[in-house]
Amino acid sequence: MTFYFSQAQDSTAKGSLTLTGSVDAYYRFNFQNAKDSGRKNNYTSFTNSQNSFELGMASLKADYSIGKVDGVLDLGFGTRAQEFSYNDGGSMAAIKQAYVSFAPSSKVKFTMGKWATHIGYELLDAYLNRNYSMDYMFSYGPFFHTGIKMDVTANSNFGFMIGVANPNDMTTASFAKKFILGQIHLATTNAKVNAYINYAGGKDLSDASNNQIDAVVTGVVSSKFNIGYNGTIKMVKPSGGSSDSWWGSAVYLNFDPCTAFGLTLRGEYFDDEKGVAGFSNKIFDVTLSGNIRINNLTIIPEFRLDSGEEPLFFKNSDTNNPTAKSAGSFILAATYHF
Repeated sequence: MTFYFSQAQDSTAKGSLTLTGSVDAYYRFNFQNAKDSGRKNNYTSFTNSQNSFELGMASLKADYSIGKVDGVLDLGFGTRAQEFSYNDGGSMAAIKQAYVSFAPSSKVKFTMGKWATHIGYELLDAYLNRNYSMDYMFSYGPFFHTGIKMDVTANSNFGFMIGVANPNDMTTASFAKKFILGQIHLATTNAKVNAYINYAGGKDLSDASNNQIDAVVTGVVSSKFNIGYNGTIKMVKPSGGSSDSWWGSAVYLNFDPCTAFGLTLRGEYFDDEKGVAGFSNKIFDVTLSGNIRINNLTIIPEFRLDSGEEPLFFKNSDTNNPTAKSAGSFILAATYHF
C-alpha cells in the first residue's frame, strides 16, 4: 500500500509512504506433556506455550521515502514483540525498528537508529520464515542493534557493512561500551549462490567480552528447490575469567512443487556443552514444515523433534528435574501479510 505526498515548500518534491503489515497466530502441542503439567518443553523463542491457541504478533510498518532519504517505523504487538524487546521491559507493544537512512549514491547508504540484526538465517516476522518455530541459534543470538552503520554495494557480487552500536538488544546504553558490527556479502555472477559473513562484538555492561561470528549461505538448485545454511559461534569472556563459547549449525532444505504448496526440512545442531547459553548440553532438532499458500495467507502445519545428549525435557510425571532426552511437538500456525 503506497501513498504519494507533495511538499508544501517545493511542489516538485514528492515522497512516497508505504504501509505494510502482518499478523500470525498458532497452536502448539508438546507430546511429552500430554496433560496439564505446567511444563512446556520449549527452549526457543516465540512458541512458549502448551495446548494453547496463541497470538504471535501483529505488525505495522511505515516507510516514507523522499529523494535519497528514508524513514522507517516498524511496530509490533503481541508475545513475539514482548520477547523481542526483553531488554526494554518486555512490553507487549514494541518498536521493532525505527531508523533513518541516507543514500548519497546507489552504492553507499548510511543508517542510524534501531534495526533487526544481520546475524543468522531466520527473521523476527513469522511470514518471512518457512518454519514457524525458531532455531536455537536465532533464540540465543542478537535480536536487534541500535547505532549507526554504513552499507556499501561495490557491485552485484560484492558488498559490505560496518557499524557501531549499543551492546546487543539494547535500545539505550548510557555507558562507554559499544559493539562493532560487520558483514561481507559475496555472490556468484548468476546470483544463485549468496554468502554472508557476519560479526557483532564488544564489551557489555558487565565488562564481559562478547564476540559472535556467523555465516549464512543460500543456493538455488532449481526453480523448485533451494538450500540454506547457517553456522555461528558465540564467544563470551567475563571480566577476569576465561573464554567459553556455544556454537551451532543448521541446514534448510526448501522444496516447492507448486506455488500453492511447499515443504521445508530444518536440521540444527546446537552445542552449549560449556553452559554459556544455560544448557550445558548438546542439542539436535529437526523440523518439517508445510507451507500452504492462499494469496498472502500461509498455513503452516509443523512437526518438530528436539533431542539432548543429557535429559532436558520434562515428562508429565516429572516434578523437579527433567528425565527425557527428547520431545516431539506439533504446531499449526497461520501468517498473513499485506
